[in-house]
Amino acid sequence: MSEQTPLDLAHSAMEAAPNDDSARLKFYERLSDSEMFLLLTKEAVGEQISPEIFDLGDASFVLVFDRIERLSGFVGKPAPYAALSGRVIAQMLAGQGIGLGVNLEVAPSQMLIPPEAVSWLCETLAHSPDEVEASAEELYAPKGLPEELLTALDAKLATAAGLASNAYLVALRYKGGGTGHLLGFVGTVEGAESALAKAASEALTFSGLEAGSIDVGFFAISDPMAAAMAKVGLRFELPQVEMREQLVRPAPGSDPDKPPKLR
Repeated sequence: MSEQTPLDLAHSAMEAAPNDDSARLKFYERLSDSEMFLLLTKEAVGEQISPEIFDLGDASFVLVFDRIERLSGFVGKPAPYAALSGRVIAQMLAGQGIGLGVNLEVAPSQMLIPPEAVSWLCETLAHSPDEVEASAEELYAPKGLPEELLTALDAKLATAAGLASNAYLVALRYKGGGTGHLLGFVGTVEGAESALAKAASEALTFSGLEAGSIDVGFFAISDPMAAAMAKVGLRFELPQVEMREQLVRPAPGSDPDKPPKLR
């Protein structure tokens, strides 16, 4: 038996607990984060791709696989594909009335995700927590947050390599009243704010919490708020990457805000 993939394991946990919303959310989070291989009718041309679309009566589906070997095993021979994250594929299908066939006939995680579930996933991925310019009166160590959320944040921010130096989770009391929690990113790369806010939002949502449960802020390394958060906050490390200049043509789906276009 071939080794189970992270998607297989998440699917198995969901199937074993059909009434557990947490297990279902974790499966969809894994699907969103995974690189998926989308079966095409022909090779992609720039940002234009042409997925194979299968009409199964009640709905139409595109086919995705979490291993290229699984795609080849389904087709029976090498076939054109696009390697995209699950979230990009879902965004690409938004409003198209097309569902996802996942690992059909080649893995224990095989399933059909209907168009309405794809729409739900798109809406879920679009949620963002409130971004604040923190005007805090006092900061505290965070408390009362579920361990699941902290684990999810740690895993999600580990995928945000090079977008910020680090992040701190703190509890705070705002000037003028009100309390809450803040995830403060320090040393954020210019233009990365939206991607980091979405990453935080997904960690919240797929932990079963509302996006508004935690605010998000961005601070320069020299900002006094960064030093204040470092004293009491829970620190999250973001992997750093070696920056080098590259002149390359972007691959389809490399910009999450511009999913490939269906042909």
